[in-house]
Amino acid sequence: MMENIEHAPVKAAVTIEDLEKLDIRVGTILKVEDLPRSKTVSVLTVDFGDRQRTILSSLREEREDPSEIEGKQALFVLNLEPRKISGVTSEGMLYDIGYADGIKPALAIPEWPVPNGCRLG
Repeated sequence: MMENIEHAPVKAAVTIEDLEKLDIRVGTILKVEDLPRSKTVSVLTVDFGDRQRTILSSLREEREDPSEIEGKQALFVLNLEPRKISGVTSEGMLYDIGYADGIKPALAIPEWPVPNGCRLG
């Protein structure tokens, strides 16, 4: 059964040029590890076809077993400023669905397998 949520208002309008600034790509999550000295953050190793990146995400507060997403494809933002947490640099952001609405997050995934590195849009 679906959870009921209180729907947030739609955010302010952006231009297509604003949207095109985001580099959103598909990657396969190769490995999920705990970030030392953190109770919530996981370290993801993600394959984007021509490169692998380290992405930090608060999966440990969202999932009982974060490693359950290993091998899955998902959407990631790749052109965020790198951010260092506990000595590890995050090179992007995992997209998930529901976290901002207070429900158990689900991965934003392609409908069928696509090549790693494919861009959204």
